[in-house]
Amino acid sequence: MGSSKWRISSRTCLKGLGVALALPLMETMGWAEQPKGKLKGKGASPKKKPPVRLGFMYMPHGVLMERFWPTDPATFLSAPPSILEPLKPVLDQCLMMKGISAVSLITPHAYEVCTWLTATMPNKANPSVVEIDVSADQVAARSLGASTLLPSLELATMPQTYMEGRDGLNHAYYTHCSFRTPTQPLPAETNPKTVYKRLFQSLDKNASGAAAGTVADALEGSMLDLVLDGSKDLRGSLSRADQRKLDEYLDSVRSLERRIAAIQIRQVEAAREAAGEKTDSKAFTPSTPIEVKMPAGDKRSEYMQVMCDLNILAFQADLTRVCTYIGSMPNGVSYPELGFRDIHHSITHHFNDPVRMGKVAKINTFNVAQFAYMVKRMQAIPEGEGTLLDNCIMMWGSGMEDGTKHACDNLPFVIAGKGGGALKTGRYLTGVKGNQGDLLSTLLACAGVPLDRPIGVGTKQLTEMLNT
Repeated sequence: MGSSKWRISSRTCLKGLGVALALPLMETMGWAEQPKGKLKGKGASPKKKPPVRLGFMYMPHGVLMERFWPTDPATFLSAPPSILEPLKPVLDQCLMMKGISAVSLITPHAYEVCTWLTATMPNKANPSVVEIDVSADQVAARSLGASTLLPSLELATMPQTYMEGRDGLNHAYYTHCSFRTPTQPLPAETNPKTVYKRLFQSLDKNASGAAAGTVADALEGSMLDLVLDGSKDLRGSLSRADQRKLDEYLDSVRSLERRIAAIQIRQVEAAREAAGEKTDSKAFTPSTPIEVKMPAGDKRSEYMQVMCDLNILAFQADLTRVCTYIGSMPNGVSYPELGFRDIHHSITHHFNDPVRMGKVAKINTFNVAQFAYMVKRMQAIPEGEGTLLDNCIMMWGSGMEDGTKHACDNLPFVIAGKGGGALKTGRYLTGVKGNQGDLLSTLLACAGVPLDRPIGVGTKQLTEMLNT
C-alpha cells in the first residue's frame, strides 16, 4: 500500500467485498472512512421526544446597531428597540447576547454569507476553488438527518447567481451559506412551488413507501458497511486530491444509507399501523399540518412568509430537522414595498445621514418581521406538552455587525425557541465573550448533535445560554 501511484480499479476494489458500487473517477483508487470518535460538549442536551429542530435565517449587511441592541436587560421584554418591535409578542421565547465576534472579513461582502455557518475563512491561497469547512447546519444534518427523509432543507429568496468577481473568488462564497463538505456548497431552492412539491412527494413516500421501497430493496445497509469498512486500508494509496474526492463520495454513500434506514423504519411502522397494531414510534401527537398558500403577487414579504411556512411544514411533518433560509443576497436587493427602491447594500453606507439611516432601519425591521412571523406561527402550534417552537432552535442573524464599518465585534442575531428545554429564553445578555464558532457549537450541542471538534474558530461552549 506504500506508493501513492498505485492503481486499482473500482470493480477490483469492491469485488472482494461481494458488491459492486460505482466510484468517482480518480487517478488512484481507494476507499476511506472518516474517524468515528465523537465528543459531546459540555451542556449538550440529549435527544428528546418531540425531536429538536434547527433553523437558520440570514440577512446580509448587518444592522443599524443603535436601533437593534436593547439598552437595558431589565427592559428587554417590555421596551425593545425599534428593529426588534415585531418580535415583542414572543420576546419571552427569544434569547439575545451581545459580544459574539464574527470571523474577520477581509473582503466583507464576499465572505459574509459563506462564513456565517462555517465560522471559518475560505482558503485564500486558492480563492477560485471552494475550500472552506463543513457548515454547522450540515454537521447537524449528518446527525439529525439520519431519522428523516430529507437530511436538510436549503431555501433562498433569490437565485444564487451573483458574483462580484473581487479577488478571483469563487461565486459560491458570495451566495451560499451551506457547505456539505469543505468543497461542496449546497444550492438553495428559490421556487416555493418546487419546495412544496418536494415536501409533499416526501410525505407521499412516507405514507405509502412505494417509491422509497424500490431504493431500499436495491441497497442493503450491511453491504454499505462492508464497503466503507474495507476502504480504510486503501485510503493511504490515494493522492491528497483523490482522498478529498473520495471522502465526499463516501459521505454521500453514508447519507444514502441513513436515509434508507429511515425509510425502512417508516415502512415497518406504517405496515404495523395498517394492520391495526399500536406503535410507539412517536412519543407525541403530531400537530395538524399548516396550510401553505402560494404568493399571488411579487411582494417580498408574501414570498418570504410562504418560505417560512414551508420551513414550518417540513418541521411539523418531521421531513427534516435542519433548515437554512437565505432571506436575501449581499448585493442587488431592494424593498419597494417599503416605499423606496434604494439598494440595501448601498444605503448601509449611510454616512450618518438620517434619511439613509431610517431606510436601513426599515429594512432591518422588515427582515426581523419575517422571522417574527415564523416564530409566532410556530409558537401557536401545539406539539407534545408544549409547542413546536419549544422544540426548535431558530437563529436569525447576519454575517457582519453593520454595513457601514464592516465591523465584526458584535454579531447581530436572535435565537428563538427553547431547544427542547436546553436554552433559557426571555433574556438579553451583555458582556458575553465568545465567537460565532462558539455560538454555533453551543446550538448544535443543545440539539443533541455530537461534535468531535467545535465549529470553525470556536473553542468552547457558551454556558450562559443554557437552561441550567
